[in-house]
Amino acid sequence: MVKRKKIESSILTSIGYDYENKILEIELNKNNQIRQYHDFPEVIWNEFENTDSKGRYFLKYIKNKYSELRFAQKN
Repeated sequence: MVKRKKIESSILTSIGYDYENKILEIELNKNNQIRQYHDFPEVIWNEFENTDSKGRYFLKYIKNKYSELRFAQKN
């Protein structure tokens, strides 16, 4: 399980990274959907985590660029 932290973003609720397994996990505001990106480069995670606009970075550099798994958030 990837530990995520809450962020301020218009499209993302939380983000997290598992360094050992190289998994990026994000939670989208829309539908509380969880997405995982396996074999995600640590260098890209570092850029993503430190950028001012995580939503913009996600849309430009991550979405549709890496294979993803989608999960529905349990309420």
